[in-house]
This record gives sequence, structure tokens and C-alpha cells, in this order.
Amino acid sequence: MKRFWPNDHAVERLGRCVGGLVIFGVGVAMLIDADLGAAPWDVFHTGLSDLTGIPVGTVIVLVGLVLLLFWIPLHERVGVGTILNAVLIGATVDVVLPLIPDGLALGVRIAMMLGGVVVIAVGSGLYIGAGLGPGPRDGLMTGLGRRGISIRLARTAIELTILVVGLVLGGRVGPGTAVFAFGIGPLVHVTVPRLSMDAAVTEDDAIAAAAEG
Repeated sequence: MKRFWPNDHAVERLGRCVGGLVIFGVGVAMLIDADLGAAPWDVFHTGLSDLTGIPVGTVIVLVGLVLLLFWIPLHERVGVGTILNAVLIGATVDVVLPLIPDGLALGVRIAMMLGGVVVIAVGSGLYIGAGLGPGPRDGLMTGLGRRGISIRLARTAIELTILVVGLVLGGRVGPGTAVFAFGIGPLVHVTVPRLSMDAAVTEDDAIAAAAEG
């Protein structure tokens, strides 16, 4: 990404990015409200939400904006998609969570958990494929990758750290956490290349895309 605003197919890229981020937020809400364990970052987000009383979607927005400060020493470039990512996912979560009924049967919650991971992967494919800039979390990892650290290693180290912090804060861990951790990588490797508007999407792009959950 070389500039804040795209110089080709701007309307289509923006539409794909916004649609993908909203879909991503719906998937996050499904995974959280299934209450069978959230994705590593959302373990942290839910723990921080429980600690502060701030709605979890708002926490996602605030954490994303704070993470952008860490981009400064990494010299990462912010795109319009970066800003949209920081705001839209969390905003969507706060809208969708109250719409999901309480007291759902276990079978429904399991289906919602599995569906949430798939929905997140589709959202990832759309917003990453739009090429409007990485999200706050995946940009942190790709920035480290450009400094000689493997994207896989950076992702693992950061997500393990944030998972432990989330556990300390009382975040929600369970089988859904494991399903996300092991399932999201293969799924985004399918969705990101197929939904990309650009000819070349690297393996690292797909790995980093999974980090936003």
C-alpha cells in the first residue's frame, strides 16, 4: 500500500472493504455470544470489557486505535482501510451483540461458534482483498515481518501474549478459542486469494489477516 486513498477502482475497493469489515464484525459477535470461547484478541477484549464496564465493541475500537501508535516506530503506512478497520469491526459488534437472543441451546451455540469463524474468514477475504491497508493488528505483525521477524512467529508471540493477558483479565476462553486458532488460518488461505482485487496475494497477507480476530 503506497497511499492513503486508492488510485484505481476506489468505489469498488471501498465497498468491498466496508462490507468485509461489517461481515467480520458479525462473525466476531457470533463467536463472542456463542460463549464457548472467543478468538485470542477477543479474549483480551472481553476481559477488558468486563473489567471496565465498557461495551466490548467499543473496547475493540479503542484497542485498535491504541495499536496504531505502535505503527509509528515500525514506519507502517496507514490506509483508509486501516481507519475503517479500527472503527467498523467494533461498531458492528456493539450493534449485533444485543440482537442475538440469550439462552440459546448448546447445539445452536456450537453452530454459531463454527459459523462465526467462517464468517470472519469471509470478511477477512473481502477487506484484505480490497487492498486499502492492513488493520491495526495485522499491520503490527507485517511491520515486524519487514524487520526480519517471521510473520508466523510474530503472530504466535503476540497472540499468545494477548491471550494470557486476556485470561488474567477474566476473558472468555473455551473450545471456540481453539477452533478459531486452528481453523482461521486455513480458511483465510482460501478466502483471501479468491476475494482479492489484486493479482498477487502473499502467504503472509493471509496469515496476517487472521490476526484481526
